[in-house]
Amino acid sequence: MASTNGYTRFFPYDEPFENQREAMDRVYNALARGQDVTFEGACGTGKTLAALAPALEHASETDKTVVITTNVHQQQRQFVREARRIAEQEDLRAVVFRGKGSMCHVDVDYQECQVLRDATRDLVDTEQEQEELERRADALQASAQAGEEDAAEVYGAVTEELEAVEADLEELRDAATCEYYRANLERDATGFYEWLYDDVRTPDEIYERAQTAGFCGYELLKEGVDSADLAICNYHHLLDPQIREAFLRWLDCDPEDVIVVFDEAHNVADAAREHATETCSERTIERALDELDATPDPRTEAAANVLEPFLAALRESYEGGLGFGEVGEHWTDVSIDNDDRRDDLTLAFLQAYSGRGVEDDLADAVALGQELDSEYEEAYRDGDADERQECQTLQAAGFLDRWLEDAPDPGYYPTLGVRRDQSTDEIYGRAELFACLPGSVTGDLTAETHATVLMSATLRPFDVLEDVLGLDEPATMAYGLSFPEEHRRTFAVDTPPLFSSDRDDPEVQATVAAALRDTVEFTPGNALAFFPSYSEAERYHDLLTGVRSIVGAGPGTDKPAIQLEDGTSVYLDRPGTAAEDLRQRFVEDDHAVLFTSLWGTLTEGVSFDGDDATTVAVVGVPYPHLDDRASAVQDAYELAFADRPVDDPGWRYAVEIPTVRKTRQALGRVLRSPEDLGVRVLLDRRYTAAGQGQLGQYSVHDTFPEEEREELIDVAPEKLKFAIRNFYTDHDAYHGDAPVPE
Repeated sequence: MASTNGYTRFFPYDEPFENQREAMDRVYNALARGQDVTFEGACGTGKTLAALAPALEHASETDKTVVITTNVHQQQRQFVREARRIAEQEDLRAVVFRGKGSMCHVDVDYQECQVLRDATRDLVDTEQEQEELERRADALQASAQAGEEDAAEVYGAVTEELEAVEADLEELRDAATCEYYRANLERDATGFYEWLYDDVRTPDEIYERAQTAGFCGYELLKEGVDSADLAICNYHHLLDPQIREAFLRWLDCDPEDVIVVFDEAHNVADAAREHATETCSERTIERALDELDATPDPRTEAAANVLEPFLAALRESYEGGLGFGEVGEHWTDVSIDNDDRRDDLTLAFLQAYSGRGVEDDLADAVALGQELDSEYEEAYRDGDADERQECQTLQAAGFLDRWLEDAPDPGYYPTLGVRRDQSTDEIYGRAELFACLPGSVTGDLTAETHATVLMSATLRPFDVLEDVLGLDEPATMAYGLSFPEEHRRTFAVDTPPLFSSDRDDPEVQATVAAALRDTVEFTPGNALAFFPSYSEAERYHDLLTGVRSIVGAGPGTDKPAIQLEDGTSVYLDRPGTAAEDLRQRFVEDDHAVLFTSLWGTLTEGVSFDGDDATTVAVVGVPYPHLDDRASAVQDAYELAFADRPVDDPGWRYAVEIPTVRKTRQALGRVLRSPEDLGVRVLLDRRYTAAGQGQLGQYSVHDTFPEEEREELIDVAPEKLKFAIRNFYTDHDAYHGDAPVPE
């Protein structure tokens, strides 16, 4: 695609927002230099197109491919909408990827799919070889009958080869294959690709179209997207090194020919940790030992020499570390880390081990596992097994090998988990290598690709982001809310700080609940109330309504939402509930309040546009649960960034800044357009300017970016209702008479 009007040709609206054009220009110039970009823009200010338009233009000029990725489903839907708008005015070939598990028509896992695919391809290739040999044999036979001297001799050789191929076919036809993938190999898919690129198709649309046509849509995507200009995908397509390698191969791209745009990039660090973390359960090791018992190979003794003591050490370590009465259906951590020596699991393993040497035995175990895994794949492909068996020995031995190497590394935190099987009441454990430093994943990604754009409403401070993700001198840009400042107010309310030791204090609860009740009562429309946890949300729900919350009450059930005395409907979010159904019923209400957790699914990537929500309140400072994992991340950061000119970099990098980012994300749920009115309320003294002097290191006021601090207005709890009423009255926002403060 030749440039006709620069990157603005990929901007599908009449005029950009204020600052959006400047942002596009700066992103474009950075990409031209091959420079990474960290881009903070307030919610509703058009970050997606500000990054996407210049990325597409630079890619078209340099024969590169743009990949835009997010971990939020609603944002992916937004990408599709924007790509469709662009495609209406420019020649854009865009594809949307989703994980194989949700795209499979025969419902098998990734490993089984690989075996089915390989077996199907072998069958089709052999059938085609048979057809070719039959054609040659017929032609040679005709030539021999016509008197050609050499034809008879060649005919004999071809028929022998044909007999061998037919014998192979008998075996291949007994193997498990996939009819959908077979259709991909045997039928013309030109019509499918014409349909695919005629618009920007969602994964659901691709699945349904392929299902109807009898194709495997996932494999068609893999095989036919090498000419895509834009790929839309989830984080795991890029953060998992193995998936990334395959993904770029499908796109027919070398890493240096890819421009990556990460949306909601404040989440990249946590996602990268998940991809770098490894686990191995007690049951995997048990199955590996059963597998060894059934395997007639001399290396089984060496493998058992390492796996048996590791299993015994695992059990010993968690049995001594946790009372069984505390174990439920979810994984519970058991600490095994030590400051001055190896972890308890490793020490117990080494004490229990006896053999010729751990390294030699482990090498034999891994080699045996690799061989068994190949045999299992061959058996499934040949039809000798109904399912593709996973090699438990390879999984267990491979994990133990990495455990012994990485557990002492300060970038990893070795820990155990235990859980109770709800069907058998059995307790079992697992070992886990928790990755503390996300830069081990993201650093390689940003170094390999042409450039990366990381965008979010809450990335600052940029120097911390650069350190944590391993970025090398990126271009940085930040744009606050460009909407009219007179359309918003942000109040920092001098309620008692909700330290964990004070949350149960009745006087503290009464003060906070009164301020929250005033916030709701004096809001002309809907209000959002965010809390550090679901339990705190439920606590204040009960305090405001005067009743114990009812499991199942409210959205998503046939029970009505509870109402306050002034008629305000009260909705309570709970873990595991359908967030979209809850959001929909809330926004359809005229005057409602929704209680939820800052760590839930409604804090980010979810829009409350226009009158959907007018006021947002953040109650308390949402520090994460400071368990051993969080301490390990702090320690890793403390060591990694000890040379930074800040006090306690572990706390600042691992806890304080991510916590304030979470608060800022919640504040961004309102004020999504220049016409919106909104009040943001921070209920906790730690947010106030006065609290900076009173609370010292416990204050978070100065952790906000400067222009956001300047908008924070300190308010006494008893004055909050007057401040909210005055703001909304000045904008004639009440439908009828404004509420009268008592």
